[in-house]
Amino acid sequence: MADDYLVRIGKLIRDARQHRGWTQSQLAEALGTSQSAVNRIERGNQNISLEMIARIGEALDSEIVSLGYAGPMHLRVVGGRRLSGSIDVKTSKNACVALLCATLLNKGRTVLRRVARIEEVYRLLEVLNSIGVRTRWINDGVDLELVPPTDLDMDAIDAEAAVRTRSIIMFLGPLLHRMDQFRLPYAGGCDLGTRTIEPHMIALRRFGLDITATEGIYHAKVEPNVSPDRPIVLTERGDTVTENALLAAARHDGVTVIRNASSNYMVQDLCFFLEALGVRVDGVGTTTLTVHGVPNIDVDVDYSPSEDPVEAMSLLAAAVVTESELTIRRVPIEFMEIELAVLEEMGLDHDRSAEYTADNGRTRLVDLTVRPSKLEAPIDKIHPMPFPGLNIDNVPFFAAIAAVAQGQTLIHDWVYDNRAIYLTDLNRLGGRLQLLDPHRVLVEGPTRWRAAEMMCPPALRPAVVVLLAMMAAEGTSVLRNVYVINRGYEDLAERLNSVGAQIETFRDI
Repeated sequence: MADDYLVRIGKLIRDARQHRGWTQSQLAEALGTSQSAVNRIERGNQNISLEMIARIGEALDSEIVSLGYAGPMHLRVVGGRRLSGSIDVKTSKNACVALLCATLLNKGRTVLRRVARIEEVYRLLEVLNSIGVRTRWINDGVDLELVPPTDLDMDAIDAEAAVRTRSIIMFLGPLLHRMDQFRLPYAGGCDLGTRTIEPHMIALRRFGLDITATEGIYHAKVEPNVSPDRPIVLTERGDTVTENALLAAARHDGVTVIRNASSNYMVQDLCFFLEALGVRVDGVGTTTLTVHGVPNIDVDVDYSPSEDPVEAMSLLAAAVVTESELTIRRVPIEFMEIELAVLEEMGLDHDRSAEYTADNGRTRLVDLTVRPSKLEAPIDKIHPMPFPGLNIDNVPFFAAIAAVAQGQTLIHDWVYDNRAIYLTDLNRLGGRLQLLDPHRVLVEGPTRWRAAEMMCPPALRPAVVVLLAMMAAEGTSVLRNVYVINRGYEDLAERLNSVGAQIETFRDI
């Protein structure tokens, strides 16, 4: 009986290791043991403690083998500490997930550099693996290699992984060129209220895609020889809508004009990647994109996505809320200029370095140093707009920033149905936020933060805002079930600890 248990545990460990693209030697190095010991464990020929199983689970970032844990991950935060030093911004979550979907356009090998190792990426990799795409982490787990099969097996799609990400919707654009019909599970992700996919359908119907939805499944059929006979006008200037239209246009045999397109950071990164595939895209950075499609794409490509402006905003907000001096390196300044202009008017003390170029050769970066500042509430309300306006995903961070400023700030989060509601969780930590309606919050500052124990909001950015407030609150706070943070941030607690925070991850045993 014990031997059977060890064999089953060994198989789980082997499968999780292979899923991550690691060799036995790489796992052994991470554990500080020998390759032969890992080999014995995987064959079920070595006794293994709960502690070792837990260590293996952490090394592989796999819940499958985290058998020493019962339940989700939590954070214990000792607040009231000042941050100092410098911290690098990681590559863009939203660009990385779009590029993963875009690899379905290519018959050749794709290498993506410094891919964000986050849950959203892992879920997409699980889906890609399930339909036949070979993926592996290379260069000590820093870069990601993807090799597609000749034919995708859509019947084998991992539905459980697919419904945990909204990014699955961006499979539609590439897949309509690969098969006449297919099925996709409904998109999931953050709980941000009702979000229709109709804008996607309006754009993709012009390429012959027809969708019916039944019992949690999108049933897609593609009518051959249908192509846009005039410019596609998007009914909303959404990022994923624009990306889906780009992905459909990339392999369309002809020229496609997309109007009212988003020019946001992840869309620009996707355009740069398409250019690396041989697809010419005119108008990058504007609201009119002209795509010169290539019907057959079979190239080996190497691409470096740029840094994440929303993570940069998160780190900036961490410095402001904790009244710290912190240097944030590799900030994509083009996508932070409005936020910084607003913060300058509020009294933010900061400097920025000369500009330099990201690894993609296109995006402009700076190093930004933020110092403790006496902030005043802005005269105008904080509200998002399509790029080059204030980024939609950066709006929640202004709730925490406004809470430490003198005066009242109105935040109008008009895009999502209920994200503003989650911002009122800051009241549990001493904030004074009044919900005026599902989209508007009035923030009164300054705030005397206090420690608390609470559940993580189910939306990514409000969840991080709560974490930042906990970092500012004297005493020990607990934030429970932080999967949603891990969806969008790589090793956030560990990286904040490197600049002076005190955050411990734990699970209920």
